[in-house]
Amino acid sequence: MTITVGKRVGEISYVIPRLRQGEELVSTTMSVCPYCYRVLPAVLVERNGKIYIRRVCPEHGEIEEIYYGDATTYKRIAKWEEDGRGTRHVYTQLRGPCPFNCGLCPMHKQHSALVNIVLTNRCNLSCWYCFFFAEASGFVYEPSIDQIREMVRAIKKQGVTVAVQLTGGEPTLREDLVEIVRMLRSEGVRHIQLNTNGIKFAELYWEEPAKAVEYARELRAAGVNTVYLSFDGVSPVTNWKNHWEIPYIFEVFRKAGMTSVVLVPTVINNVNTHELGAMVRFAAKHIDIVRSVNFQPVSITGLMKRHEREKYRVTIGDIVKLIEEQTEGEVPREAWFPINVSAVFSRFVEGFSGEFKFEMSNHPACGVGTYVYVERRGDATRLVPITEFVDVEGLVEYLEEKWRDLVEGSSRILTGMRLLYTIRKFIHQEKAPEGFDLYKLLFNIIVKRSYEALGELHYKLLFLGQMHFMDLYNYDIQRVQRCNIHYAVPDGRLIPFCAFNIFEDIYREKIHKENSISLVEYSKKYGLPEGIVTRKYIRDRRKLESTEIYKKTYEGILELVKR
Repeated sequence: MTITVGKRVGEISYVIPRLRQGEELVSTTMSVCPYCYRVLPAVLVERNGKIYIRRVCPEHGEIEEIYYGDATTYKRIAKWEEDGRGTRHVYTQLRGPCPFNCGLCPMHKQHSALVNIVLTNRCNLSCWYCFFFAEASGFVYEPSIDQIREMVRAIKKQGVTVAVQLTGGEPTLREDLVEIVRMLRSEGVRHIQLNTNGIKFAELYWEEPAKAVEYARELRAAGVNTVYLSFDGVSPVTNWKNHWEIPYIFEVFRKAGMTSVVLVPTVINNVNTHELGAMVRFAAKHIDIVRSVNFQPVSITGLMKRHEREKYRVTIGDIVKLIEEQTEGEVPREAWFPINVSAVFSRFVEGFSGEFKFEMSNHPACGVGTYVYVERRGDATRLVPITEFVDVEGLVEYLEEKWRDLVEGSSRILTGMRLLYTIRKFIHQEKAPEGFDLYKLLFNIIVKRSYEALGELHYKLLFLGQMHFMDLYNYDIQRVQRCNIHYAVPDGRLIPFCAFNIFEDIYREKIHKENSISLVEYSKKYGLPEGIVTRKYIRDRRKLESTEIYKKTYEGILELVKR
């Protein structure tokens, strides 16, 4: 449901929310009214072991929402807050309050790390929790290769090597996808992610396996580094999107050498939260091609009553606890750290090399992550969190304290080597998995700048991440100011994710509609039935479930699912 922008959009109110008895003030921030878009002072408060965000709109009254489901975890990660070093290029002059002046404007505290380029809003599925496909919008947005090239050139104005994600809709519906990937590579984009439901690879496999493998190989050869694959659960009940197709998608990727897959579950409370541990085990089972699981707590779009929001709402803190429970403690909640601690490592490498390194200085509430080593002993598999053999907190605190020595010392290389040698004390090799020498890999990455060592590190460890994109109910302006996941648009701007998709009537829908054609025009242009722009996917479940490939893919996993 689209929220109509009222006359109060961007107007700033100064009504300070009051604390209730028994609450503890955690911090203050700015937020918005989900109904009229006023900018409002907000407080984060702790109550009954959870964190809530509260603000008061002069017109719509007090508005409160769950912000973080576990106060203990939130307080542990909140201490790592980073401001960032700015955008490195200003795309939009400051003419209004954040977040109604995107972007990127001088108020933004972080350059891009990942930039989304929407290739189409057409999709071969119609998921009930998706807010973005052509039939729902009433138009087709599909930028030309020349427009995409200009978007890439706008990204490069920051002078930072960033990853580009090709997204949609469903980007594999573009017949010129391989050509687009080649163009990005020719423009100097070093890391290209393809965000897909993977259905096309499975469809091609059933038509002709060799054809599917060749398509995946073409994409890989053109420059796709990583496939960002939708995956909402291990069972048919939770993942009706592509549960039956996943085995054949994996089969194609293995044969094509597409060995960097990120599974991306949209996590919805009371829908798939009982399968989080099984998803981690599934990724571990297929670690030959799966590099990561990136859990995304659902962003609740549109107007929804409080009891409905409470039914579906899940936060990072909740997921951390559920994964600990569902992996029987193998991935404990203490193993997770906010994504922005990586900024400390970036500065250390920058100080050592003397070259600017991009950093991820996100707000701690935006995302967390951890690494686990997948240890196989016969038929048994154990998940070994990196915190079992590395004092991560001690290491981060040490580098945070000492990295300036690299800049201020008389010899950058000698100082760097001394510091690098000292970090051995934080790595307990005797507790590490057999044959895994983390210090050696880090040495080769930092000193020798070995891309192979970096690759080996990623291929030996499974990354578990979470990224909670905001919605109008839990909106925190301090978070959007530190966002480093941006959208490129045809007019040359880069707009933070949690502005672009949340205020869709100001950003996404408005911008795409201005650069679109109608459904009727599109169908006429491509010789399709009137108003039809996409052939929706229809599966044959019985056929898909009948093969050994299907059975082996989920063998030992479905048994883990408990309601």
